[in-house]
Amino acid sequence: MKLDPVLNKAIRLARSRNFEGAFKVMESEVSRYSGSFRFYYLFAVICLYSGDRGGAIVYFRLAREIKMRDPKVMLGLAALYMHRKETGKAVDYYLDVLEMEPKNSIAKKGLAVIRKYSDSDSFSEWLESGKIPALYPPIPSAGFTPRMIVTGCAATAAALILLFGILISTRVVPNPFKRAGTRPVAEFHLSREERIAPVQLGGIYRYILTRDQTVEIYDRALSLFTSYRDEAAKINLNRILESNASDVIKNKARLLMDFMEVPGFDNFKRGDNVSISDVILEPVLYRDVHVIWRGMATNVETHESTTSFDFLVGYDTRRTLEGIVNVVFDSAVAVNTERPLEVLGKIIPLGSHEESIMLEGVALHQSGRLTE
Repeated sequence: MKLDPVLNKAIRLARSRNFEGAFKVMESEVSRYSGSFRFYYLFAVICLYSGDRGGAIVYFRLAREIKMRDPKVMLGLAALYMHRKETGKAVDYYLDVLEMEPKNSIAKKGLAVIRKYSDSDSFSEWLESGKIPALYPPIPSAGFTPRMIVTGCAATAAALILLFGILISTRVVPNPFKRAGTRPVAEFHLSREERIAPVQLGGIYRYILTRDQTVEIYDRALSLFTSYRDEAAKINLNRILESNASDVIKNKARLLMDFMEVPGFDNFKRGDNVSISDVILEPVLYRDVHVIWRGMATNVETHESTTSFDFLVGYDTRRTLEGIVNVVFDSAVAVNTERPLEVLGKIIPLGSHEESIMLEGVALHQSGRLTE
């Protein structure tokens, strides 16, 4: 865990079994660490070991919203379901952990306990024996002292700089500061001349923007990009590209998009997620925007190098169908049509049909727990 005086103090107290003291340290810092995975996970573990299972499930779930596939968080939630005697849900979590970490000893031990004490009476006796803490996720280790970190970093940095300089001078590695195509963010800012004439006259465009609107939308996109909110930035840039903005600004918009990264489940900004209903209304506005949608799969076709299926968006609860979208992965992936799933994909508008879109699959998450 990264060095932090407050969190390290709580860790030291927890590892010395002073959970009450650790809880007080964490409780007083909740607002300060809002949105911190490390804080949520540590607080959840402290609550779990101290017997506050209500607090533990709250903070494990908050941590999981940030890192859905973190094995330690899954182990914590599995332990809580063991406490509730909901062993089926615990099994799902343990299997997910073993899928990522096949040698995880806690997950293996949890499954062994469930198999051994399969009937309710024997499982209740096992719970009352007080052995369940052996299935709790570990309390993190405290970081190093500031002096140790500064000294170690200084020595490592000096050695790396020396080595790097030698490698560059002997041309063993290319100079990264001279890479073709890399540009600092400053070069994406609009010049004075570009701000004076940001639109072009004549032509047919989907969106007609004023000069002020064009500059405002582009500046907003650049601000979102520098804040690592690529998907929200793309929506603004797509509006620029479909408008009467000048060719210079459109070229900058296209170049800016080239610098954006493909997100994963762990770093996707869910606050910027868009609904299928919004996308269907204006598909071109969401071209190449990544989304995470939940639903069910049907008509699955898997080949050696592709997998495609019809995605019933919103139908994970089997009550509401928001729309049907074709999803295509450029690899063979396992899809269970009996379980709900989440798909991370890129929106691709199709042809001239206003409502026609597909998803270019990036990743999927499938688990029985999505029904919770």
